[in-house]
Amino acid sequence: MIRILFILSLLVSTSLLAQNDPKVLSATNLENIAYPYPVQFIHLKIQGESLQMAYMDVKPATPNGKTVVLLHGKNFSGAYWERTAKDLRAKGFRVIIPDQIGFGKSSKPESIQYSFQLLAKNTKSILDSLGIAKANILGHSMGGMLATRFALMFPETTEKLILENPLGLEDWKVKVPYQTVEEWYAGELKQSYEVIKQYQLTNYYDNKWKPEYDQWVNILAGWTNNIDYPRIAWNSALTYDMIFTQPVAYEFQNIKVPTLLIIGQRDRTALGKAKAPKDVQETLGNYPVLGRETAKKIPQAKLVEIPGTGHLPHIEAYDQFIAPLISFLSETGK
Repeated sequence: MIRILFILSLLVSTSLLAQNDPKVLSATNLENIAYPYPVQFIHLKIQGESLQMAYMDVKPATPNGKTVVLLHGKNFSGAYWERTAKDLRAKGFRVIIPDQIGFGKSSKPESIQYSFQLLAKNTKSILDSLGIAKANILGHSMGGMLATRFALMFPETTEKLILENPLGLEDWKVKVPYQTVEEWYAGELKQSYEVIKQYQLTNYYDNKWKPEYDQWVNILAGWTNNIDYPRIAWNSALTYDMIFTQPVAYEFQNIKVPTLLIIGQRDRTALGKAKAPKDVQETLGNYPVLGRETAKKIPQAKLVEIPGTGHLPHIEAYDQFIAPLISFLSETGK
């Protein structure tokens, strides 16, 4: 009964308040956060747990017959694709936006073994349930690793691949000391509003903050006040371990579909960088170099570099992101 009353107390919080006040709790599956489009769920049985995976299905008024799947990054959920989905919808694309298991409005398992293969299979399950046989797959950050794995596993389903500042362009584990899941977990338990905002300010936005960035901090910070935060933090630790131990860098040459790389040139993201020796840190996360090297590895790759932009082009430099994306999606095959 206490738990039911706790959940009800979260639900009565308005979505606007929850997104703009860091002191307001984020419900475990963001039940008190309004998403930009209606949310649906599929039910999955994974490693003995019954789980729900959330997604948005954004249908255009005048369909062009094409679908785009938008895959979110590690510190986000599908909600941050709102503007991208709006513009793609206006161009006639159907847009599918999942929250991966462990993220956003999807279930937070008690404990499962995460892999990009599992997340790709879950994403394919959504498409199968909707009768979508072919789609363009766009992934940002961690979502770029997932998008790559999806394209490798399901080339017949992948029409085109778009990678926006993806993780996994280099293999950190050959340069960075390994952290156990317990060590990642201990770090997650120390998260707070101040810590989260400072990380994003420094690493995402070049110390230039805008009010519209607040909502992405407040959702994460709100979770730290949740009674279920230890479980949320454990899932976060497990997915950090997945990212660190499952690089896709060695398989880019196997991608069989046309691919667009959109790379913000200021980005220096690298998992576990702070654990590496100082001289090694300076060599990690060099996205200008990594983007060019990766474009050479992928047989049908096109590279778009966005100067002065960090890890989140579709938030920080939207116009420079959306124009090449729509142009690429609109190109007909050779």
